[in-house]
Amino acid sequence: MGRRLVAIFAAALVALVGVTAVLLYARGADARAVAAQQPTSVYVVKSLVPSGTTLKDAVQNGLIIKTSVAAAGVPVGALAGVDGSNGGLYATTDIQPGEYVLSDRFGVKPVGEKAITVPAGMVAVSVQLSDPARVGTFLTPGSKVVLYDTYSPVAAASASGSRNSGTQAAATGQSTRVLLDDVLIIAMGQASLTPAAAPADGQEAAPAPVLGALMTVAVTPADATRLVHGIQTGTLYAALRGTDAKIDLGKVVSEASLFSK
Repeated sequence: MGRRLVAIFAAALVALVGVTAVLLYARGADARAVAAQQPTSVYVVKSLVPSGTTLKDAVQNGLIIKTSVAAAGVPVGALAGVDGSNGGLYATTDIQPGEYVLSDRFGVKPVGEKAITVPAGMVAVSVQLSDPARVGTFLTPGSKVVLYDTYSPVAAASASGSRNSGTQAAATGQSTRVLLDDVLIIAMGQASLTPAAAPADGQEAAPAPVLGALMTVAVTPADATRLVHGIQTGTLYAALRGTDAKIDLGKVVSEASLFSK
């Protein structure tokens, strides 16, 4: 009888320990679940952070902002804070909007700093022009120009299949018409729309911009093809565009029609 009571007591004790263990585990799991949902502050990118931007400037200019997310959603290496120890670090690459800011995206030296910024969806093409053809030194980054092309219509005429087309085209001489009527200049020589970064302590300043020389423009991919062909086959001339200038894209002037209205 005594052994039976001992067995019953032992079984009850084991059951009690098991129930207690289950309850403690469940309570711990609940605590861990609650902790994972607790809001934690992280930094996210609001606007594009260009390569070479310091962390401090990115915060001050509102490029990256602090927000709260569930602790479970914080990525490994997320930036925890900005202070004197890391505020002077540079973005090593462009950081896109919507990204979490990771500490390893910033380093001691800027990498991949851009000389010019090409507008989205556009391509940059450089054109070598003489002083008069680029309106002297009056063109600056941000100016809008009309590009004229003076070309020989021989190739166009010969494509018609006429036997005498080459002779007829040669007799007409060269023609001039508008190639592109509204072109944005993004750089003149070394001067560009992208502000030059200030030299760090102990570093030499960048050379002074050379105006003229090369005119770099931003055009659509389709217009870039036309522009490159015009550069290779004709002679280009730029005119500074006024705000309300009305450009006749179909106007063609040749030697025969030069004095016609």
